[in-house]
Amino acid sequence: MSARVMVKRIREASPRLKARLAGVLLLFSVLMAAFNEFFVRGRLGSAADLAADLIEVTGMVVVTLLLYYILKPVERSLSLLAASSNLVGGAFEALRWTPRGVDIGIVFHGFYCLLIGYLIWRSTFLPRILGALVAFAGFAWLTFLLPPLANYLSPYNLASGLVGEASLMLWLLVMGVNLQRWKEKASATADWRSQRSAEP
Repeated sequence: MSARVMVKRIREASPRLKARLAGVLLLFSVLMAAFNEFFVRGRLGSAADLAADLIEVTGMVVVTLLLYYILKPVERSLSLLAASSNLVGGAFEALRWTPRGVDIGIVFHGFYCLLIGYLIWRSTFLPRILGALVAFAGFAWLTFLLPPLANYLSPYNLASGLVGEASLMLWLLVMGVNLQRWKEKASATADWRSQRSAEP
């Protein structure tokens, strides 16, 4: 399936299906990351390492696109900025680029979590506590900007990040989004945009 077809299908899916699919793929990506670290990395050769990384990153790319479309009615530009941040972080993760020990991919992912945490907090179709937990996860991942701080706070920063993201994953898997409120938010956003475009 081409990237264009995949994006089209994601765009056309219902918000509830997008949420459930995001939860499933987030779970898959987390399990794949753990599998890579404990069973693949350095044991099966560089080709296996690369293949495992690509599978993990591809899953996160699709999750990022799904969450972009889910959160777009809250604030389109901020949702796009969040998605862009995570895609850049995913690219750095795939390249495993760590200048001076800084895990750039995790840092970008931290910014992503902060932004989507804020968007979830402002949305009416996902619980605010979920937004707070995801934003807190973002702060935990941002500690990797300073490796000595990340090492000092370990394992508490890792636990905080995982708890925040696991909360989002479980909510999306089990509850999805409040479809009625999502539609109301999307309709209000569309009305606001049409009013702005009609202004002289």
